[in-house]
Amino acid sequence: MTESTITPHFRPAHIGDVDALFALEEASFSNDKLSRRRFQHWVNAVNGVLLLAEDDRGLLAYGLVLLHKGTRLARLYSLAVAQRSRGMGLGRSLLEKLEQAAAAKGRLYMRLEVEKNNTAAICLYERMGYQTFGEYSDYYEDHGDALRMQKRIRFASRNSFFQAVNWYQQTTDFTCGPAALMMAMNSIDKKLKPDQLTELDIWRESTTIFMTSGHGGCHPVGLALAASRRGFSASVYLNTDKPLFTDSVRSQHKKDIMRTVDRQFHAKAKREKVSIYHREVTQQQIEAWLQKGHSVIILISTYRLDGRKAPHWVTVTSIDDTCLYVHDPDLDEKNQVPLDCQHIPIARDDFAKMSAFGSQRLRTAIVIRKKAAAKNISKP
Repeated sequence: MTESTITPHFRPAHIGDVDALFALEEASFSNDKLSRRRFQHWVNAVNGVLLLAEDDRGLLAYGLVLLHKGTRLARLYSLAVAQRSRGMGLGRSLLEKLEQAAAAKGRLYMRLEVEKNNTAAICLYERMGYQTFGEYSDYYEDHGDALRMQKRIRFASRNSFFQAVNWYQQTTDFTCGPAALMMAMNSIDKKLKPDQLTELDIWRESTTIFMTSGHGGCHPVGLALAASRRGFSASVYLNTDKPLFTDSVRSQHKKDIMRTVDRQFHAKAKREKVSIYHREVTQQQIEAWLQKGHSVIILISTYRLDGRKAPHWVTVTSIDDTCLYVHDPDLDEKNQVPLDCQHIPIARDDFAKMSAFGSQRLRTAIVIRKKAAAKNISKP
């Protein structure tokens, strides 16, 4: 059989393919290579799709897509085509199969990174409908830059925008609130640079003292006060007027302390003229706030992301008819890279469930804006 008559067969990879997959990886890449052990992992992993193309002579190509739990996002992690089958459109065909497989598993978007100087690959992705939405500097082992590209794989149209929000990784297990707040403030005023010292200062100003276990989290009113003290206008939206998070601890002493902290935050908010609205937060309101150029941080439950029912702050970066997009400051360094935590698409229905925390079904958001723009925010 000649190269011109190759008829590929596409199928999921299995454990018997690992040797051939690893050999193709070694022949295809000089840097950023998957190990044999990683191939063994991804063959059976439920959070990935590993497809290959073959003919009667053996392996022609493979593609690996990662599926992020709790979101509608898929990410093309690696794609390699054997030398003997290049120039035949096999990469495009395999990527189409991967898109179909990811869509069948409920994913709405496929993302990928491509070397900024790889014009041939960029042209292919653009012809397939991928759009560049950002860059990542010093991404590869050889310090090359990458373009970030995205395609909606279940809908033909796309109607969304991304706010210019710089991502920041929280440096402790308990400072998601300060990290999300710093991202929001930085998107409005680039002079405020997120850093660990500010992160820890904000935590000390806004902590609830106690939480489910370990250190306390951050109270929405405490975070709004921290933003106000740094020159921003902040409004808090709460769907309850009861003390927050007290059901996350068993000790009566801890409950009493948390109630005292809650009262103290509300008293300070009244003195410092930080607005608190006791009403539901809707996705329509979030969309209106973003369109006005405000920044929004939201409290979610992490259950759909990592299986833990923990309160977690994220920064909203965009919204469209299908998804909300968020920057998540919590990077799982074992399984993620920073790109995985940026502009994460979460389907509207999923977000409605994620943004109601605990037995109280708490919904809360903080709207951050410039001081001069305070009069332009409308009450719901």
